Amino acid sequence: MSKKSFLTLIKTVLPLCVGGYLIWHSFSNMSAQEEVQFYTAIREANYLWIIASLLLSCVAFISRAHRWKYAFEPLGYSPKFWHRYHALMIGYLVNFTIPRAGEASRAAMLYRSDEIPFSVSFGSIIAERAVDFFILLILTSLTAYFGYHDFFEIMKQIQNYNFSGANTAVGGFPWKIVVFSTICVLCLVLIYFLIKKHTFRAKLIGFIKDVFAGLFSIFKLKQPIAYIAHTVLIWVCYLLMFALPFFALKQTDHFPLTGIFLGFIASLIGVVLTPGGIGTSPVLVSLVVAFYIGDEYKDALGIGNALGWILWLSQTLLMIILGIISFILLPNNFKQGNVKTSIHTSETSNDI
Repeated sequence: MSKKSFLTLIKTVLPLCVGGYLIWHSFSNMSAQEEVQFYTAIREANYLWIIASLLLSCVAFISRAHRWKYAFEPLGYSPKFWHRYHALMIGYLVNFTIPRAGEASRAAMLYRSDEIPFSVSFGSIIAERAVDFFILLILTSLTAYFGYHDFFEIMKQIQNYNFSGANTAVGGFPWKIVVFSTICVLCLVLIYFLIKKHTFRAKLIGFIKDVFAGLFSIFKLKQPIAYIAHTVLIWVCYLLMFALPFFALKQTDHFPLTGIFLGFIASLIGVVLTPGGIGTSPVLVSLVVAFYIGDEYKDALGIGNALGWILWLSQTLLMIILGIISFILLPNNFKQGNVKTSIHTSETSNDI
């Protein structure tokens, strides 16, 4: 096995192992009574709310694929809607296996179907992520402001949560030194290649220029109102698709709005920590739920785990199914030598 293949294997397997461990831990950490509450909540849940949540997810996916069009217009490209949609869903699918590889996969898939340069698509995706991060920052700030006490109490609870399942001290390992040393080594390697490898330097400079062209396309939008409208629609759908499953359980159908926002942010943190939030998102959501209903229900962790897993598993299965379908349906036009990407033209009637 080559060194590159070994590193790729580590980056793929290690986060999945962490997620797998957290799945095992979330179940083994429950008491017998909490397990009873967990399975009772799963069995008695009203899954019509879950179906409604999944439909909103589909609306968000469609809107996100449509919004992507506006980032390409200033760059002179007009890929078809279904090509953008399939690339998006394949990106979500890849994110469940290789951490942070979904964005690169989206760009690669659009190159495959429409021969749009990878660096250009990737730049537009970075711009999209920057906008979404700004929206998330606003939501987090507002939630922290209006639910100041709860926000920091839950953060403290998460920090103190025993993820190891045992009373062991883990503070002795010098994580900061290891991370800092790794960054320094990577920087030195990059500097070496920039100085010694002229071909590498030329390719890197060209790639960076294309990425920045895609990134700054956000400031040259021809239809900024439409882009903003889709951004608002996407995030409203995200919030609603997270909130609706709370009504599926009788123990959480009166959940406070601040708690829903905190749970939403916690679930997104989980997605950052492991591929697709496997293991982490359900655990973090369950801690938020247990925090709010703990005074009312003695076995709140079991109920929290039930809701966390219903939320995560339903959304994950939806994205996996849609991702597989998109992988099958996305055409491989470039390889066949018949790419038909229109430049400086409006989209065909097949677009939405």
